[in-house]
Amino acid sequence: MKRFLIVIFLGFTSVLGFAQKLTVAGPDKRLVVNLSLENGQLYYDVQLDGKVMLERSALGLKGREVDLSTHLRLIDQVYNQIDEQYEEQKIKRKQVHYQANELICKLENADKQALHVIFRVSNHDIAFRYHVPQSGEAANFYIEEERSAFKFPNLTTTFLTPQAPAMSGWMKSKPSYEEGYTADEQLGVRSKYGLGYTFPGLFHVGDRGWVLVSETGVGALYCGSKLSEGTKDGLYQIAFPEVDENNGIGSAQPVIALPGNTPWRTLTVGSTLKPIVETTVAFDVVEPLYKASKPYTFGRSTWSWLEWQDGSINMEDQKKFVDLSAAMGYEFVLVDNWWDSKIGRDKIETLIAYGQDKGVGICLWYNSNGFWNDAPQTPKNMMNTAAARKKEMAWMQKVGIKGIKVDFFGGDKQETMKLYEDILSDANDHGLTVIFHGCTLPRGWERMYPNFVGSEAVLASENLIFSQHANDTEAFHASLHPFIRNAVGSMDFGPVLLNKRHNRENNGGMTRKTTETFQLATAVLFQTPVQNFGITPNNLTEMPAYVIDFMKQVPTVWDETVFIDGYPGQYVVLARRHGDRWYIAGINAEKKAKELTLNLPMLSGNKWELYQDNRDRSPQYQVLPAQKGKQLKVTLQADGGFIIVGQ
Repeated sequence: MKRFLIVIFLGFTSVLGFAQKLTVAGPDKRLVVNLSLENGQLYYDVQLDGKVMLERSALGLKGREVDLSTHLRLIDQVYNQIDEQYEEQKIKRKQVHYQANELICKLENADKQALHVIFRVSNHDIAFRYHVPQSGEAANFYIEEERSAFKFPNLTTTFLTPQAPAMSGWMKSKPSYEEGYTADEQLGVRSKYGLGYTFPGLFHVGDRGWVLVSETGVGALYCGSKLSEGTKDGLYQIAFPEVDENNGIGSAQPVIALPGNTPWRTLTVGSTLKPIVETTVAFDVVEPLYKASKPYTFGRSTWSWLEWQDGSINMEDQKKFVDLSAAMGYEFVLVDNWWDSKIGRDKIETLIAYGQDKGVGICLWYNSNGFWNDAPQTPKNMMNTAAARKKEMAWMQKVGIKGIKVDFFGGDKQETMKLYEDILSDANDHGLTVIFHGCTLPRGWERMYPNFVGSEAVLASENLIFSQHANDTEAFHASLHPFIRNAVGSMDFGPVLLNKRHNRENNGGMTRKTTETFQLATAVLFQTPVQNFGITPNNLTEMPAYVIDFMKQVPTVWDETVFIDGYPGQYVVLARRHGDRWYIAGINAEKKAKELTLNLPMLSGNKWELYQDNRDRSPQYQVLPAQKGKQLKVTLQADGGFIIVGQ
């Protein structure tokens, strides 16, 4: 890791000369943040190539007894240059070179209580946060309101998903970031529940470009935040959790120890969608909180519960899925809810030994619940307290469990964020990886926690089992995720359901509307380092051999990600590289076929493998000869897809 800092200190007289307006730009000078101090209040705006992407928007914090948003005076300003390189195999790009310019504005209010506002601007990303020094005896700061706002020009349309009411949904298990998106909505339209919007939020600023708004660096020391309801003139503000989240336990407002920092608020800004899809800002501005206790293994997993549901949680069926993973060359099997009562711990140990003989590791599901919902699935009450959690994890470490999936969390309060961190930290002590479900958005966690794998926090594949509407709109939502949810963090969706009907026998239940090639494409489009695939044993004989062969070789970790083409809610084409091999995948969410001419400079002149749909929507595979000009024309059928594999 390398970091170079160039610090410029200006004297008090000089500071006064620039007190009303400060500017910090990205290294290439195209992305610019302007800060202004007007009548004691701090504001900022954002421009890209001279065009306004974010209008004058407020900054500041208001505490229970201390107001750090009004009567402010600029005391000092410091400029730094940041040049950092790091490696993280769990995100969309393994090697990252982060270059940014930093501005630290040091202010104080009329009572000489200090606030530092920190902006980092790279060529396409902005991150800002607050640092509150200790002033006097007070050693903590109770934050009632964060004034940070995002005011968009009136030509903007939105791609947002609403915050769900606390203690709502199945067994009072919401909010869980599992609501649908509305595409290209006008500014200021009331959200479905009137509670604002979950991060991230995508904004289309007309012909000027795009802005993706999110946050990162949230751990045990702060709550998770959201966007408020928007006004008709385009103003959204940071908002804290609802009081009744987590069954009313804990404060909805955060408290920080002094001196302390808030999390980073992030904006990715581009004239096209390429910076939105390729951004790594969620990881650029955070640091690992602890070292990995061992080298962790990531990869592919099968998962009986998705298509076979609770009835499959028995020893015989779990052995079938161990056999399936072994046949596919996969690293894991996930054993879902009720395993403690329907299989039992002794037989789980037998299953572990069975998997070890076949080179397949076992992962186990847990209910996070102590008191924040009514979900009955067991094992429960084993992840919510330190004593129970450490005892359970010691057993898992002893018998050889590889990882856990913890489900049904209660909201975004600081109390709940602490639980996420406690589970991750204790799991690392016992050599366990962690996936969260029914949960919040991961906020830089892939880099902060070395054993963190991914989070659901999306309207995921289980909804395809429960609702025909989810199947009817599957392509629409899938075409959104690379631009929004999956752009900021690993997404444990559970992709690739090859059954035409979503039940055990593949002859009843909900009907899949997308093609097999579409399903294969989601293995590339949806990024997370452990993929819990929805394939089942019958797929080995029912699918063409090339479909199964593709699923045997598709990786889950990537060296590079490149956006090729697309528009959220309509279609998307991405390229991901693993080693020297490229996987280029596209899907079509529209109801008519789409012709695309793709420029693929990353591919050599060697032969390429092409997976696509026939006109009758059946899968097709062919090996293409070398393509002149590295250009290819493809046809995407409605609700269909394609994949190109090459070097």
